[in-house]
Amino acid sequence: MDLLNTLVDKGLRRELPTREEALAVLATSDDDVLDVVAAAGKVRRHWFGRRVKLNYLVNLKSGLCPEDCSYCSQRLGSKADILKYTWLKPDEASKAAAAGLAGGAKRVCLVASGRGPTDRDVDRVSETIRTIKEQNEQVEVCACLGLLSDGQAERLREAGADAYNHNLNTSEGTYADITTTHTYADRVDTVHKAHAAGLSACSGLIAGMGESDEDLVDVVFSLRELDPDSVPVNFLIPFEGTPLAKEWNLTPQRCLRILAMVRFVCPDVEVRIAGGREVHLRTMQPLALHLANSIFLGDYLTSEGQAGKADLEMIADAGFEVEGAGEVTLPEHRVEAAAGCGSVCGSHEGCGSHEGTDACGHEGRDACGTTAAPAAQEARTDLVAVRRRGAGTDLAPNA
Repeated sequence: MDLLNTLVDKGLRRELPTREEALAVLATSDDDVLDVVAAAGKVRRHWFGRRVKLNYLVNLKSGLCPEDCSYCSQRLGSKADILKYTWLKPDEASKAAAAGLAGGAKRVCLVASGRGPTDRDVDRVSETIRTIKEQNEQVEVCACLGLLSDGQAERLREAGADAYNHNLNTSEGTYADITTTHTYADRVDTVHKAHAAGLSACSGLIAGMGESDEDLVDVVFSLRELDPDSVPVNFLIPFEGTPLAKEWNLTPQRCLRILAMVRFVCPDVEVRIAGGREVHLRTMQPLALHLANSIFLGDYLTSEGQAGKADLEMIADAGFEVEGAGEVTLPEHRVEAAAGCGSVCGSHEGCGSHEGTDACGHEGRDACGTTAAPAAQEARTDLVAVRRRGAGTDLAPNA
């Protein structure tokens, strides 16, 4: 395909595709999906080789969120039967982190539900960061605590945080359909605060909520403009008890096309397959490694992932290798840019998962020339398993 050859050439030059080219990737047929994966895989290998970075989530505080994001199992009014607990103590969080690090993760992502941290919360998380770093050499720590107030990003950096995650989730034009308790502009402001403090910014999206192709391209182009180091791509986990429980809009092939589009638009950033990969990619997860260079190991925040051992076997069987703690994830030119802006994290990376944190959902559009949402797929509720182990429980974590 001339389209794919053009996109490969642009990706190797870090040149932005046109919106029409990005939309064309999403519009390719299932018959062409292997060609799309092969093309985007060339861009992935050029910038990241065959390395896969492993990240590990620690849910510091689960449930009881005052925000009303439509998708979220921890949202205000959620009837999802998830774990609910208040803040983990620093030693508890460090113990949970150690399990993921022992499984091969090089980054720990500390997540807490809520609109945003109070100054007392920042003190608590700062102590947790210091404890984890004292007990685990070379660990990278990313925080995901919601909307930041002035000065909080700087305090997290001083405590040793390397990165901050806050996802845009979907397009600006449809954001008001998702939540009424904060705005798209609030999210953009928090990403700017992380950048300004010298933290590596991480911001991504969530797919599968009934959005149009135009919505997906809008948010990915907005992310390219924000220039985060890491773009997590989440696939909606339709939890029973949330407004989007009936949104089963994804096939494995569509997930692959979405990941390929993100890679073409953001060729030299860490693209992470985040929440929902087991639910929607299923047995085609290994193909997705040719597009993304990063995944979460083991469980998510309120749902279970596949066994950590299975993750490692999948990476090896697909011909990839786990990125070592001493390796720098991003290409040299991005590392140099990070040093120039005063970042304290040598690899200038990020993290993020929609599941239980900060992604949302909306209905698809079918007016104004936009592409209608894909037809609903078979609901696979058997694949949605609520997390009952790890942080906040007495059971061993999955790592």
